[in-house]
Amino acid sequence: MYCGNCFRDNALVAQLRRMGHHALMVPLYLPLTLDEADQSEGTPLFFSGLNVYLAQKFNCFQKAPNWLRSMLTSGRLLNWLGNFAGKTRGAEAGDLTLSMMRGEAGNQARELEQLIAWLKEHEQPDVVCLSNALITGLAKRIRQELGVPVVCLLEGEDAFLDSLPSPQREQTWAELSKRVADIDLFIAPTRYYADAMAQRAGIPATKLEHINNGINLDGFEPSDLPDDPPVLGYFARMCPEKGLDALVDAFVRLKQTGPIPGLKLAIGGGCQPGDKAFVEKQKARLRAAGLLGEVTFRANLDRDAKLAFYRGLTVLSVPVPYGEAFGLYVVEAMASGVPVVAPDDASFPEIVEGNGAGVICEKDNPQALADAIGQLLLDRERLAKYAAAGRQAAVQTFNIERMAESFVARLAKLS
Repeated sequence: MYCGNCFRDNALVAQLRRMGHHALMVPLYLPLTLDEADQSEGTPLFFSGLNVYLAQKFNCFQKAPNWLRSMLTSGRLLNWLGNFAGKTRGAEAGDLTLSMMRGEAGNQARELEQLIAWLKEHEQPDVVCLSNALITGLAKRIRQELGVPVVCLLEGEDAFLDSLPSPQREQTWAELSKRVADIDLFIAPTRYYADAMAQRAGIPATKLEHINNGINLDGFEPSDLPDDPPVLGYFARMCPEKGLDALVDAFVRLKQTGPIPGLKLAIGGGCQPGDKAFVEKQKARLRAAGLLGEVTFRANLDRDAKLAFYRGLTVLSVPVPYGEAFGLYVVEAMASGVPVVAPDDASFPEIVEGNGAGVICEKDNPQALADAIGQLLLDRERLAKYAAAGRQAAVQTFNIERMAESFVARLAKLS
């Protein structure tokens, strides 16, 4: 799958290395799918998705021989199986998420000990950074065995945890609150998400820092805003969780009322096997409205194609219905000089409105979304203003150099 967290982590490790630091990226569960050079190349994969799953489903597998477990860590096998699967949905992973959060007391404890043994033998880290709070269960044993601080990045865990079935949902939140004691520092990508996780997970202010996510700006260049025809864009996973159906609805409304002559819709981003039925449903809606020919679908683009995709947009909108912690696509659009229309919720007022990079509108209201997009597309002066402001914010605030410098400075303060 294409994972924004993985993109962020990979870019951060690459920048840390450029700064002269020894930074190691250890993949968990599955081989990484990235749009830049893989910074984990040459590092073993731990917590193989197959081993993690089998250990959860079958108690006897926890005693499986190492040769079998090693075979099930094969990148080729995991990639092949990934062709038939998709992103793990919370409703299907309650017991497994809770077990991982329990760390040394969970069904995957053997995987954790293998990771620690490898780090002891091959590395001498000054600090270990976990990529998200769903794996805070690893921290206690890492601190005990390596004797180093453990940092945890925060990025959208609340939405996944809230999607777990009950009672695992409540139990996992409770376990996370307990495991906060094992983490030396949490780093949130926005002030909104820092406040949200402080309240929900009980993270004390002394353990919480806000550092903006950053992207590698290489190749992101603003282009002249398309005049004829204007192009409304979407770039995220093609799924209801990201609001693609809401944007399709808004596009149909705009075309039926006709305020924007020639308007096109460009849809790009990750499309996994489990998303295909949803995407076909959106195509059927567009076909029924006589608009399918006005829409392009570009799935699973590489970096060059993604950069070209953004350069072809007039406006970007990803109307997610849940509280988005950050939204990497927003900063990518800003870096490309593309104004953004986003819901008046979660991190969007802070990132979009706070930087003058676009407009926000009422959440979960397709007509309000259509109106906001239409009014902006009709105002060339505002489009140019938002494009310039967004580009400036990306260069000055949301670049990977700035993120890495802030990250290193904060880690240096850990005792």
